[in-house]
Amino acid sequence: MQSSNFNIKDSASCSIKSNRKQSEQITFKGYVKVVCTSPDGTVKWSDEGENLVVDEGINYLLGTAVLDSASLYVGLTTGTPSPAANWTMTNAQGIEAAGYDEANRVSWGQGAVAAKAVTNSSPATFTMDGVDATIGGAFVTTDNTKDGTSGVLIALKAFTSGNKTVADNDVLSVTYTISAS
Repeated sequence: MQSSNFNIKDSASCSIKSNRKQSEQITFKGYVKVVCTSPDGTVKWSDEGENLVVDEGINYLLGTAVLDSASLYVGLTTGTPSPAANWTMTNAQGIEAAGYDEANRVSWGQGAVAAKAVTNSSPATFTMDGVDATIGGAFVTTDNTKDGTSGVLIALKAFTSGNKTVADNDVLSVTYTISAS
């Protein structure tokens, strides 16, 4: 479910929520091969196949990869991008909406890992400056440089129902969840 809420007072505010059912998930897999050899080097038996990565292991891997990593930051995109798995911050250049008042991308503010997922502890908020009137998605990266091309692109979400219009002083609140199965 994606919704946009607009409250009109002395200023406008905007809230964007993304349906987690449409999110991509990380799947941790493993493959094990065990070979038994006799002292003379003869293979006595072998066994191999995929193994199960249990919930505790997934929580540990998420905590290590996400919480123990350098800080993560949220950015916005202009237009609705068509992200591909091979995208990096370098080749995604030109899609960032930098028309917000904050000097840098906003800190993701990692929460605790629970139930094989981690969500930012509070929404990353952007106060729009009226320059980029169309927002098409959000992303998470390891670099806080506004409109920069360094760092690692972790994830990118294009809005399901297309571009959203924003105005000067609208506030976008972005909640981003990274989950694994």
